[in-house]
Amino acid sequence: MTKHVAVLMGGWSAEREVSLRSGKACAEALSRLGYRVTPLDVGRNVAEMLRAARPDVALNVLHGRPGEDGTLQGILEILGIPYSHSGVLASALAMRKDFAKTLFRSAGVPVAEDMVASRFEAAERHLMPPPYVIKPLAEGSSVGVFIVTQEHANPPQELFRSDWAFGEKVLVERYIPGKELTCAVLGDRPLDVIEIVPATRFYDYEAKYAAGGSTHTLPAQILPDVYQEVRRLALAAHNALGCRGVSRTDFRYDSRGTEKLVCLEVNTQPGMTETSLVPELAGYAGITFDELVRWMVEDASTNR
Repeated sequence: MTKHVAVLMGGWSAEREVSLRSGKACAEALSRLGYRVTPLDVGRNVAEMLRAARPDVALNVLHGRPGEDGTLQGILEILGIPYSHSGVLASALAMRKDFAKTLFRSAGVPVAEDMVASRFEAAERHLMPPPYVIKPLAEGSSVGVFIVTQEHANPPQELFRSDWAFGEKVLVERYIPGKELTCAVLGDRPLDVIEIVPATRFYDYEAKYAAGGSTHTLPAQILPDVYQEVRRLALAAHNALGCRGVSRTDFRYDSRGTEKLVCLEVNTQPGMTETSLVPELAGYAGITFDELVRWMVEDASTNR
């Protein structure tokens, strides 16, 4: 019997367009592999959509809320539909950067100095000496992120805006100079390490998803012991949150100064577009895009 897969994509987060691209690529791969595929652009009636589609498995390629924060995972658990990636708790914890960092510290995964503040406090005065980073507590793809340097007399005044859409609390975090590194975990296997060199100042939304927005060096040109430490820490961070399936962990490495390696975050729903990092890492490990998508579908379960 042909397995029926609902590919969940789109949604209403700031990352909707990227999710649609991820979903299209995955749906095409599954069709090539012979699965019966139903692409679903997720709306707030997602439970009704799933009941009508009656899939055997849900491949979740939503980015941001509600697909990455545990909300959609809870609906899938209630409906009893096996799904890909991480479960309710791991997804919710990874999305909340402050909670995730508490667990990373407990697991011995190094993180940058930080504090949680209201967006108004962060806009009124420098809460730590520059350089530092201000980021939403629960968004992905670097949306709503500011790097504050010594050249900035004041914090970003955009935080005062009435149409600010990224929550009332922000994370203020020490800026770590150096290389941007990332490593994916597939099941219980850490893959290789990519160095990301953004065309802009940092690896923001455009650098992640626009053609030519960044260049990727695979394998990353770092010392062998640092390379293996990134792989070890990626798996440790994945396990600290209780992740399942595929995740991707981002790091900063100050190769010219303190030689400090810090974990920035774990992405429980990493991108699956043509410029995405996880398919590139899988390909380097000898896993084709179609094989990667098949693995995610066959790994699906409930009680994740």
